[in-house]
Amino acid sequence: MPLDDAPVLVFAPTGRDATAAFDLLQRAGIAARICRDHAHLLNELDGAAAVFVAEEGMVGQPAEGLAHWVENQPPWSDLPFVMLTSRVDHPRAAAWRQEQVERLGNVALLERPVQPITLISVIKAALRARARQLEVRALLDARAAAAATLEAQVEQRTAQLHEANGRLREEMDRRARIELSLRHAQKMEALGQLTGGVAHDFNNLLMVISAGLDMLDTTDDPARRERFIEAMRQASARGASLTRQLLTFSRRHALHAEAALLPALLDNMGELLDRSLRGDVTVNVQLAPDLWPVHVDAGEFEIALLNLAVNARDAMSGSGCLTIRAENVIEQVDGQAQEMVRLEVRDTGAGMSEAVKARVFEPFFTTKDVGKGSGLGLAQVYGFAQQSGGRVDIDSAPGKGTAIVLLLPRSPHPLPLDRTPPARKQAPAETPGHCVLLVEDEQEVASLVQEMLRSIGCEVVHAMSARAALGALANGRHIDLVFSDVMMPGGTNGIDLAREVRQRRPELPILLTSGFADSIGSQAQELDIPVLRKPYSLEDLRAAVQQQLQKVHEH
Repeated sequence: MPLDDAPVLVFAPTGRDATAAFDLLQRAGIAARICRDHAHLLNELDGAAAVFVAEEGMVGQPAEGLAHWVENQPPWSDLPFVMLTSRVDHPRAAAWRQEQVERLGNVALLERPVQPITLISVIKAALRARARQLEVRALLDARAAAAATLEAQVEQRTAQLHEANGRLREEMDRRARIELSLRHAQKMEALGQLTGGVAHDFNNLLMVISAGLDMLDTTDDPARRERFIEAMRQASARGASLTRQLLTFSRRHALHAEAALLPALLDNMGELLDRSLRGDVTVNVQLAPDLWPVHVDAGEFEIALLNLAVNARDAMSGSGCLTIRAENVIEQVDGQAQEMVRLEVRDTGAGMSEAVKARVFEPFFTTKDVGKGSGLGLAQVYGFAQQSGGRVDIDSAPGKGTAIVLLLPRSPHPLPLDRTPPARKQAPAETPGHCVLLVEDEQEVASLVQEMLRSIGCEVVHAMSARAALGALANGRHIDLVFSDVMMPGGTNGIDLAREVRQRRPELPILLTSGFADSIGSQAQELDIPVLRKPYSLEDLRAAVQQQLQKVHEH
């Protein structure tokens, strides 16, 4: 109710006080209403602007009703009371008045006789206080309305967001299905490229080996037989290199990284590069004098650099300048400065278009003619860089040549000591009298390896599985070396077999072999067991067997 419509309640049941106060308020322009009794007063309180009451009207009346109403006012409300007191100045009267003040709360006392101007002034002050309370109520109502409106808007917006989120989820699900279909299509395309490329390359290698074997039977000329044998050796080496490139790109090949200096690695590759860069290719090597050591697998580094050199040679059509430059740099990696060695291989070839650059590191992608390349060279470089904790960048443009940049982290480890083996007291070319337990499940491979072992003077006991090998060791047979394949059927691989052999016969040397090392390589390193990588030559086998047997003699 607006304050203009709310009256001042007048309750003075004795004498002419009620009429006099009512007339005085009316002349002052203040709405007023006379309450005939205490019950009438209680009924009119909810719509009052203020209350003018004579104290004698409160004497003898039940106090609970009025006190209950005062206590239960809304938080914003504190109805003002103006009480007209009598001339009685007795301690009991004073105590009673104090009790009324405490019960009513917002009370102003006026003593008789009261001047009209004083009464009007006090009533107007009470009305101003009530007006401020009503303003607070209006503000609270406005805030509540705003809160309700805001809540409704929030609910509406939440519903809209929920609907939009549902549409977004549907769109994400649809895109996920499309991406899944696309990945499946890409996988099938890559699988087709994989099978086609590998089949093409390996058919060429098998053709050389198959034809070479046939030609060996048609001639007794030592020179011709040697040429056929050499061609088959080269084909076998190319097949092994192709397999290593595949494993490196798939990150399933276990690297044997150690601290190394790039100048030393490049020096070791001098002859290999000269032989590979046939034609009129000039090699310019520019190495900073203070290069940091890097943590790499030396063999994989040589393959990566050789791939870059051969690609550069082909891009220059056998004529041009190949620049190999290396320097120390500080690169930002994940927001942190990292010390790295930057190796750049730049050629003066035709360069690459943006479309070729976008796919150059994909496996089996090549711009060379059919039969001229497998498309695995730069893929191997990319895999090597990733496995070594670095990255590879490319800078190329048509007509401006190509620069491949390898960024390799600085090695935190010291350079390895000189590993030149000490002169052996007994280093026979063969190992006569030693018995090797060969564990190999492929019969064709086992037959060939047995012949190779016998050719270097070893006796051979063959087991088709890890269980059979443990049985051979359990019967008391004398064994000098266990030579086992890693991957075998039956749920027990070469690593498991090696652990069991170590428990039963700790002094017995063990040599493992595998063409698919993946995590097995690190497990073998933990056991301090060497792994001879397939395919291996007779000399590789001889050296590995002799090294293991030599350890027994040294101990």
